[in-house]
Amino acid sequence: MNLQEGVALSRFTTLGTGGPARWMGAPSTLDELVELLRWAGGEGLPVHSVGLGSNLLAADEGVAGLVLKLAGDLAGASVEDSTLKAGGGASLAVCLHRARAVGLGGLEFVCAIPGTVGGGVKMNAGAYGGDIASILLRAQVADGDGARWLGPDELGLEYRRSGLAPGQVVAAAEFTGEPRAVEEIKATVAEMQRRRKEAQPTNKRTFGSVFKNPDHELTAGRMLEACGLRGSRSGGAQISPKHANFIENTGEARSADAVALIAEARRRAKEQFGVVLEPEVQLLGEIEIPPAE
Repeated sequence: MNLQEGVALSRFTTLGTGGPARWMGAPSTLDELVELLRWAGGEGLPVHSVGLGSNLLAADEGVAGLVLKLAGDLAGASVEDSTLKAGGGASLAVCLHRARAVGLGGLEFVCAIPGTVGGGVKMNAGAYGGDIASILLRAQVADGDGARWLGPDELGLEYRRSGLAPGQVVAAAEFTGEPRAVEEIKATVAEMQRRRKEAQPTNKRTFGSVFKNPDHELTAGRMLEACGLRGSRSGGAQISPKHANFIENTGEARSADAVALIAEARRRAKEQFGVVLEPEVQLLGEIEIPPAE
């Protein structure tokens, strides 16, 4: 097995924080992935996956388990007829590029999601009115016992979540689309990217949206802005002055700095609006978000 010890997770997260992974593996085939998952199960190790690291906050002390980054066959993407087939480690940007090249529309919204297929399925990622559940045909889910294909209902896809259990990894997925002129796809993507760049701190180190949007007339970002939290700092981290649902690394941030801001944001939102915001960011390692009191 291709395993490394003590790899710094700060190299694999877009926020640029996180301590060492006890073990890190980069399987390139389904057999290698299942073998690593079986080994981790036998050792009693928790399993985590990193794609592009865009929705992750890793503990400063590191992660005492197995961290996987899918590679090789598990990170490719291609289009056959009207079906996009991709490995769990394929970036959604590459998937969009493959689809656009053959005039397959319906995936334009993923241009605003800087992640991979595996993470997209696990979190039912979405943007601009679209989400993974709306285009997913099926996903291949692996664990230590092997792999099987599951449909959207079997995956339990809901708003920004799925029913995938710890130790289960999305090895591959298949997506549907519809014929669309290449120039039309390009124009839609360009408009979405313009809107994203205008509203979000795309040129800063962040882990994407901090909180899921609540069942409220205000989005999480608008709510935190109303709480006066734009620009609030803790150590080397700050709530983005541009969009209050993002946390930026101003240079020397630690994950603990981000946790402090998350806790304060939840406290203020509950105090002012009576709403308990639910984190969208995924936590790796021993990280605890204090309750909103």
